[in-house]
Amino acid sequence: MKNIDIKDFSIQPEIKLSELPTRIDLEAKTSKIEKKLQKTRRNLSEMQNKLYAHSKYSVLICIQGMDTSGKDSLIREVFKDFNVRGVNCYSFKKPTLLELQQDFLWRHYKRLPARGKYAVFNRSHYENVLISRVHPKIVLNENLPHINQVEDLNEEFWNKRLRQINQFEQIIAENGTIIFKFFLNISKDEQKNRLLRRLNKPHKNWKFAPEDIEERQLWLKYISAYEKAINSTSKSYAPWYNIPSNDKPTARYIVAKILEERMSTYTDIQYPTSDLEQNIKFYKDKLKAE
Repeated sequence: MKNIDIKDFSIQPEIKLSELPTRIDLEAKTSKIEKKLQKTRRNLSEMQNKLYAHSKYSVLICIQGMDTSGKDSLIREVFKDFNVRGVNCYSFKKPTLLELQQDFLWRHYKRLPARGKYAVFNRSHYENVLISRVHPKIVLNENLPHINQVEDLNEEFWNKRLRQINQFEQIIAENGTIIFKFFLNISKDEQKNRLLRRLNKPHKNWKFAPEDIEERQLWLKYISAYEKAINSTSKSYAPWYNIPSNDKPTARYIVAKILEERMSTYTDIQYPTSDLEQNIKFYKDKLKAE
């Protein structure tokens, strides 16, 4: 099986998404890739336990991608061996009335991981510069000062929002949150195949919505929004990774490998030491004597 270098997936601005791969050949059968994933996620599970016990860092994982890019199944497969007490997954839907009365990052701040824990954002704060940019009428619901019509949402507005995202991520990174941002990159043809699969399989019909066809017509607008967002926010403290996702098992393994390799660089994350080892015999003898 071909070895991978996680640096090959790190996004360094300026990029064009059309030039990034949507498929990579690991020169191995699917069964081999899945076995490698199983081994990697066991290592991640042990790292998670150590992070939980150490309780000084937290980990935020943001997963973005076009519809059908495999976000849900990737989360299920990569984090399958995690202890549920140390990981939370959030999917951000349409903002509630209460959330619309706050700044656009407020509901995301509320879901940030506590020290020692992981949080997985299935779609994230980036929706505020992705779907909101493609459908700018959404922003009018926020009732912002000086924003009275779609025409007020100029390039200056979007640049300001991207700058605020950078500031948000820098603040949490400087306070101990390790940030991963994954763009699940699929081709337009692969999306068509996956939508057809949902229609052809009755048990998957529920995953299809007529809006999927309408949104597909806006593919180039979404790609443009992604390019601007990724190029503006891929920073050393919060890097973006391009994950070729036309093949789901390969995408899952790459994400797991990136997590494993980067987390292994935090050598200060260790199980806490205690004086217990010096007194183990004493406590064992005391219990036996009961």
